[in-house]
Amino acid sequence: MSETSSNTLQYRFDGPEDAPVLVIGPSLGTTWHMWDRQIPDLSQHYRVLRYDLPGHGGAPARPAVSVADLGDRLIATLDSLGVQRFGYAGCSIGGAVGADLALRHPHRVASLALVATSPRFGTPDEFRGRGVIVRTNGLEPIARSAPERWFTPSFAGAQAAIVEWAVQMVRTTDPGCYIAACEALAAFDIRAELGRIGVPTLVVVGAEDRVTGPAEARTLVAGIPDARLALVPGASHLAPVEQPTAVMDLLFTHFSTTWQDTLGAVPVPAAAPAAVAVPQISAPYAPVAEIAPAVPSPRADDGERADHRTLGTRIRREVLGDAHVDRAEAAADPFTEEYEDLVTRYAWGEVWNRDGLDRRTRSCVTLTALIASGRLEGLAAHLRAALRNGLTPAEIKEVLLQTAVYCGIPAAGAAFAVAQSVIREETDPSA
Repeated sequence: MSETSSNTLQYRFDGPEDAPVLVIGPSLGTTWHMWDRQIPDLSQHYRVLRYDLPGHGGAPARPAVSVADLGDRLIATLDSLGVQRFGYAGCSIGGAVGADLALRHPHRVASLALVATSPRFGTPDEFRGRGVIVRTNGLEPIARSAPERWFTPSFAGAQAAIVEWAVQMVRTTDPGCYIAACEALAAFDIRAELGRIGVPTLVVVGAEDRVTGPAEARTLVAGIPDARLALVPGASHLAPVEQPTAVMDLLFTHFSTTWQDTLGAVPVPAAAPAAVAVPQISAPYAPVAEIAPAVPSPRADDGERADHRTLGTRIRREVLGDAHVDRAEAAADPFTEEYEDLVTRYAWGEVWNRDGLDRRTRSCVTLTALIASGRLEGLAAHLRAALRNGLTPAEIKEVLLQTAVYCGIPAAGAAFAVAQSVIREETDPSA
């Protein structure tokens, strides 16, 4: 295990020192051990570098603010080791890091494999909501629900030891680093940039993955020039754990045939035994269905008003959530659309964007103002925003108690009733 500085990642090497370097990235809530079953074969031909996310697997708890931040730390780690050119395979957030590197450091990446990866991971609300649960209840609810996200029911039922191992990986993760990784995934969206990935790319997806499934994989393949798709039968999100032989075979074949350096000494692996259920690779990675085109991100109009509106829309969605903003936009008509535009540009694009107060403090001020003015119809939305902005239920309670002194008991009592309902909905995983 390596020692790390503040801008590097915990890592380990396996394989010959003079072999090409293959970097492998983990999924959120796992450690580098999720790739253990692939290492004996891969390390015969590659110098395999595995890394842990911050706060995972005993790594120092230095939260990363974005996927690009993780990519920067990985590049700093590789620089410190003298590694310039490398292949890259990553699962889920590990795949997002690989896609980011292919966009920002294409000269460093020789070949790319994206496993259980998406150009956009669900909606920002989903991951910010997960962060709210962890901030309130710790990682235990996430750990208990991990098996149903990661494995097929048949595998989970037959492999109790592996399921418990997976749960323990989550339990031993630093909560603050997990929350930061959720925020990083919430902000990650490269749909409009896929066409700039010029690295030979293989997209691997479990046929039964309900987190980043075949639809997301096909979006990647449709957007990345000449990317190829491999569908792994009998696998869910952690396909490298659930179908280790199939995933190893796919990765080995991809890297040994597409590496953009001289790899003549690396043989193509022999065909798997008939008893092993792996995807057919005689015609490698042909798409299994019609691939829908990637959905481009909206582009801002020219001019200052458009800039404030675009920025305001983003901040409004980050604070209030996609569902709330979608409802407001759907309800707008010619009579109210200019008002909605004013609110988006001024309140969100200018005031909420100012540097003078952080978002936690702005949420405290907003809750107090709504209670003091009796505008309880907007309180529930801003209570959810406060949780997304990092306030804990205990801190929200303190804000409401303060309003009881300065705004009156009736106002605070009504606010407590609304807050009790919202906090129960947002922080109870079974709700």
